Amino acid sequence: MPSEDALRAEIVRVGRLMHANEFVDGASGNLSARLDADHLLATPSGLAKGFLTPEQLIIVDMDGNLVPPVLPGLKPTSELLMHLEAYRQRPDVNGVVHAHPITSVALSIVGIPLTDCVIPEAVVLLGAIPTTPYATPSSAENQRAISELVKTHDAIVLAYHGSLTVGPTVWDAYLRLESLEHTAKIIAQAHLLGEVKPLPPEQVQKLIATREQWGFARATDAEEFCKYCGVCHPSGKHTDEDALVKAIAAEVKSAIRNLKS
Repeated sequence: MPSEDALRAEIVRVGRLMHANEFVDGASGNLSARLDADHLLATPSGLAKGFLTPEQLIIVDMDGNLVPPVLPGLKPTSELLMHLEAYRQRPDVNGVVHAHPITSVALSIVGIPLTDCVIPEAVVLLGAIPTTPYATPSSAENQRAISELVKTHDAIVLAYHGSLTVGPTVWDAYLRLESLEHTAKIIAQAHLLGEVKPLPPEQVQKLIATREQWGFARATDAEEFCKYCGVCHPSGKHTDEDALVKAIAAEVKSAIRNLKS
């Protein structure tokens, strides 16, 4: 794990980038990083993420309790529950970023999902990006909304609200936020220009192979790529439905032979 000083500097840097790229406004959004097995380093409530200093970051335990010493007036964000849930569900996650990316949120408001296979890079890096049902911000509803999804997704859109991205470092989680919003911007622009045409299944299959090769594959990929992108039996593999069709065909052929004889 990086040193505490290094993590503090990294979180401050990411906060400034989030503000500069309009992923947050005012005091919105929050970041955290795993400090050790029992503690997180996190941004406090009520401070603008683009103007933080390293000493303003707080330490909390895995139950969300503030660990002293701490500067006067600083307290954990009400969105910390989402962060804690991500760390509990994913031992591989060491950084969490909650933001309010404009286009991603706008698409969730008009009901345009980010699950379709449209942008090749997004298919490889992020897979089918889910959108949660609406949950009241700063409440336990958000924790429940992401609880199952975060097990198998590195980027999640929070309907009407924002996004949650996770990664092996807080920097990786931030880069996934950039990829999420970049994908949303392209898809939004495409909808303005005309009909959005998803990638053909055979092309998606090549991207899935790259996703697996690069170590980004998740347990729900097969189900989701089948549901959203039409890739239901990757090359060299067959579904139970394929086996059933073959069995029925064999029975029909056998019956026809018996009739002829």
